Amino acid sequence: MEFALYLLLGAAAGVLAGLFGVGGGIIIVPVLVFSFTAQGFSPEILTQLAVGTSLATIIFTSINSVLAHHRQGAVQWPIVRWMSLGILLGAGVGALTAAAINGPQLQKLIGVFALVIAIQMAFGLQPRASAPVPGKLGLTAAGGVIGWASAIFGIGGGSLTVPFLSWRSVPIRQAVATSSACGFPIAAASALSFMLIGWHNPQLPDLTLGFIYLPAMVGIAFTSMFSARLGARLAHRLSPRLLKRLFALLLFVVGLNFLL
Repeated sequence: MEFALYLLLGAAAGVLAGLFGVGGGIIIVPVLVFSFTAQGFSPEILTQLAVGTSLATIIFTSINSVLAHHRQGAVQWPIVRWMSLGILLGAGVGALTAAAINGPQLQKLIGVFALVIAIQMAFGLQPRASAPVPGKLGLTAAGGVIGWASAIFGIGGGSLTVPFLSWRSVPIRQAVATSSACGFPIAAASALSFMLIGWHNPQLPDLTLGFIYLPAMVGIAFTSMFSARLGARLAHRLSPRLLKRLFALLLFVVGLNFLL
């Protein structure tokens, strides 16, 4: 039953990654927290385990999502290259930050983040295009901040990267596609950091690599790799307004549950 849950979660996360450029982590982390709690994992480490596992699965989700967007010619690779420099450093620092926060407090931070994203998606709050794309230094600095926050919350960074790129006058579909490409270095650097940080933790259950729980990673990655392509195709064909509002409602419930 647990592995079936991971397969279903991966399918949903993959579609979300391709459709919205959010990487799927914003929903993977809460579900994993609930699952790990039910399995009796130590409350001191289960939130970090959920975050690290989520980031590991986004590696696989982002590959297929990026390929689908690249075929549409929507990825702005110069932006990806310079943002990735900052992302690699920021993600490592973010993993250290998450490891230093105790589990219940980290869950509350994730709950607040989920509520903020829910409000943003429900009301379509996007910054107006009011500035050009920054230079190399600006993109690197932005990547550092996004990588740091993404590692803490276990996300691919899309909920941060897409608004940033929209503000910097990148068309929305190109912003989503470019965000998906940035999700790979975020996930890879963060997952590696969580694996190393948690390697010798005695509270971890079996079948882990540091703060990465292998059964969940395999199940989620298996289905998300295929469903991400579907989400990316839908992003170029459908108006996602209704889906965004439904997704926002789900996030709002999840955020309140984490806080209360």
